[in-house]
Amino acid sequence: MATKQVNTFQEIMADLKARRFYPIYILMGEEAYYIDKISDFIAENVLSPEERDFNQTICFGSDMSGVQIMDMARRFPMMAERQVIIVKEAQNIRSLEALEKYLQHPMESTVLVWCHKNGKIDARKKAVNLAQSKGVVFESKKLRDYQLGDFIQNYLKQKYATIDPKASQMIGDAVGADLNRLASELDKVLLSLPSEDRKVTPEIVEREIGVSKEFNAFELREAVVNRDIFKANRIMKYFDKNPKAGSLYSFIPLLFSFFQNLMVAHYVPQKQSESEVASALSLKSSWAAKEYIKGMHNYSARKTMDIISKLREVDARSKGIDNPNTGAGELMKELLFFILH
Repeated sequence: MATKQVNTFQEIMADLKARRFYPIYILMGEEAYYIDKISDFIAENVLSPEERDFNQTICFGSDMSGVQIMDMARRFPMMAERQVIIVKEAQNIRSLEALEKYLQHPMESTVLVWCHKNGKIDARKKAVNLAQSKGVVFESKKLRDYQLGDFIQNYLKQKYATIDPKASQMIGDAVGADLNRLASELDKVLLSLPSEDRKVTPEIVEREIGVSKEFNAFELREAVVNRDIFKANRIMKYFDKNPKAGSLYSFIPLLFSFFQNLMVAHYVPQKQSESEVASALSLKSSWAAKEYIKGMHNYSARKTMDIISKLREVDARSKGIDNPNTGAGELMKELLFFILH
């Protein structure tokens, strides 16, 4: 079939749901979640249950050579329009020469799915260029911390549920960017929701995931925004005694993002206007601009710039740069003191 550029997970899934299939799918990258989603959908939907016995093969790169897999790919389907071959752990196949030869003239009746996890194939490889011209090449990238909120909201939206912003932050901070684990935790929360009220609240997150609704990164950020020294120190002491509940490595990006945006807000012409601040910071709603207006009252532009510099310094020291022995807890206390005083 004629090919077109499909670069995103959403585009690939839209084509698959519309039953537009390609001879080759190279799925690669550090984030296993999207690779699994695409390959699982192909395994469950391209062929009917009756066709799968003779026309669907799932194999592992650690057990087979590229030559063996390409020999299977060249077979004709039996009593079906196409066959499906899914190669898991394809990163264990060191030579791509057989794949390159196959992709010069791929079988239109074969859907070959190449799952290369924990890294990516060099884009200069001939196999990648050929796959791009014949089908789909997709890199599944790890999400950044600031992208987790959108992932959580979209995941729940597909399950006809909503989430409180604080609850979303609590889950993201507690689980992190492992999307398979994050989806599993969200499914656990969804099971606890009553059918008449599909909204996830901080109380539900506390009960189902075991994250404190009082002592979390969201509350620490709020204390910093309001320059609430007492509350910030209470949360810091809690984290000092319960290191598994939160760490410096999750707080720094959260605080850096806020103060970086705050620096921009200081130079908005109508800085007291929620809509103007929201527009300058590309916020989804003017409501979200309120904390930046509050932050401008509590932190001058000069202080904001100094805090950004301090955040960069502490981030470097947390990674061992110019820091022989200061622990993460002490670094966080030093950072909070600098911000709040």
